Amino acid sequence: MKYTLPQASAQTILNILKDTIPLPKLVKAGADPYQTLIVTIISQNTTDINTERAFEKLSRRFKITPEVLSNAETTEIENCIRIGGLYKSKTRAIQTASKIILEQFGGSLHQILGSLPVEDARKILMKMPGIGPKTADVVLLFSLDKPTIPVDTHVNRVSKRLGLAMPKDGYEEVRLSLQTIFQPKDYALVHLLLIGHGRKTCKAQKPQCKICPLIIICPSIGGLS
Repeated sequence: MKYTLPQASAQTILNILKDTIPLPKLVKAGADPYQTLIVTIISQNTTDINTERAFEKLSRRFKITPEVLSNAETTEIENCIRIGGLYKSKTRAIQTASKIILEQFGGSLHQILGSLPVEDARKILMKMPGIGPKTADVVLLFSLDKPTIPVDTHVNRVSKRLGLAMPKDGYEEVRLSLQTIFQPKDYALVHLLLIGHGRKTCKAQKPQCKICPLIIICPSIGGLS
């Protein structure tokens, strides 16, 4: 696989973004993997603010455990997370995953997945309905300290514009490209900083190239609308 930027330039990108992008507080390293799973399901296709509000409301109503949520009234969960949108499908995903974790894993993701290689752990999570690669990777990276990089729309877009992945790469290609370029100790930073840069400056529509801190190193400058 070929990359537009060498590893030295990729590290320069990371160093610059460290100084310019504030890190979000919603997903915390070392958090319980089940709670991270629930937060990430809620976060799909919505903002951080709505995710936080929905999860807080859910937490006030229920104890966030597989046993409690798998047996909760569906409409009550829906009402709690409604602000995050797609609340019916997200509730189904939450309750289905909760039942699987309770019945097959004894209620503990950490106990089952903690000792597995990252790719094996990914496969187990992604077998659950409603759990895609990004959700699985967020749980593995932030709660189980597994070496993987979740790729959301911002990470995908920014990676390709910066030459960290090829233009036609899919989810897995972008993930593996980033993991080849960066060191495992930086995977969480890479994920969070690329998201932050995509939201703040390298936007999908009308990217702010003139004020971009990466203007000197970005291979796409002048080629974006």
